[in-house]
Amino acid sequence: ASTTNASPVSTSSTVVNISTSAVASISQEYPTYTILGQSQYQPCYPSAGFGVVPAAESSTESSAMATAPFPGEKPPRGTHRHASGDASTSPSLSRATASKELDEQARKNIPGKNRGKRKADTSSSQDSELERVFLWDLDETIIIFHSLLTGSYAQKYGKDPTLVIGSGLSMEEMIFEVADTHLFFNDLEECDQVHIEDVASDDNGQDLSNYNFSTDGFSGSGGSTNHSSSVGVPGGVDWMRKLAFRYRRVRETYDKYKTNVGGLLSPQKREALQRLRTDIEVLTDSWLETALKSLLLIQSRKNCVNILITTTQLVPALAKVLLYGLGEVFPIENIYSATKIGKESCFERIVSRFGKKVTYVVIGDGRDEEVAAKQHNMPFWRITNHADLMSLHQALELDFL
Repeated sequence: ASTTNASPVSTSSTVVNISTSAVASISQEYPTYTILGQSQYQPCYPSAGFGVVPAAESSTESSAMATAPFPGEKPPRGTHRHASGDASTSPSLSRATASKELDEQARKNIPGKNRGKRKADTSSSQDSELERVFLWDLDETIIIFHSLLTGSYAQKYGKDPTLVIGSGLSMEEMIFEVADTHLFFNDLEECDQVHIEDVASDDNGQDLSNYNFSTDGFSGSGGSTNHSSSVGVPGGVDWMRKLAFRYRRVRETYDKYKTNVGGLLSPQKREALQRLRTDIEVLTDSWLETALKSLLLIQSRKNCVNILITTTQLVPALAKVLLYGLGEVFPIENIYSATKIGKESCFERIVSRFGKKVTYVVIGDGRDEEVAAKQHNMPFWRITNHADLMSLHQALELDFL
């Protein structure tokens, strides 16, 4: 610990190292310091790039989302598809109190008609108490995936390329199998969304207990020319409703299995996944376990939240999060796909959701999130190796972040 330097943090090209001796010196000079507020960030973040931003109006979605293509995060399978705007969960219904009849009437009105009223991203009462929002990249930041497939991780760290690439391919196969089998990826690949609630306004709240998705005639690609009136035209009301049904079921599946992905798999697949995750942790020298320390520490704070922004399409990204055991850390409403709109526009959506009074910290390995962070005057913590992950955890423990 005495020789470990904190990772460089910057909003531009400035690099600062925080050593253990420096921390000890600070402690001696300022013995009453407990938690560092935003004003104490200046030694780490140049004031020109990171200042206090005045409060904004209520959360509204940015009307000028970027549509220029961003360099893809690293999805090996062609997954750059469509995206759409924001939505929120249903508003609560007021309880009738005048009489028994009014109370009965209110009960009848509870199921689903107001489900999916479109707003900016949902902001709960807990969100208003937030002080810090951590925006995480996924591949090569929290998990090692893309560099397993390309063999670059094996080359960088002197690992057996055959084992590394083989493990990456096995995990990729499992990700797409879960996405196709349980999360409608065959239907949704051409109908990608940024956020799970983006089509909720098209959901009429119909009970899906006995709904047969395989026979409702939905065609995600819209390639068929023989659409019957029951199927609906792609983009039409009926088609959008069936699309919304699928995303609702995706959400239900994610919520049900986010802490037990093995429940989605056969016994053989469960064993294979466990072996595969163990093998990858060994090959990557416990990369995920190291990242999880920081994620769980942030999660334990009542005034902080973890948000995931990935350029993998939303559905395979959800499968990836489940299979790597990250479902408990990232509720589905805190996962965004930047495949279509890019990370900068994703950041705009998140700022409109949580407001400008909170502090945002971006953690990633890529140029796209660094540029987006700089554009929004957010501090950026670069992850390039294990030492960066360990220094991040150290900085969190010392309340620098």
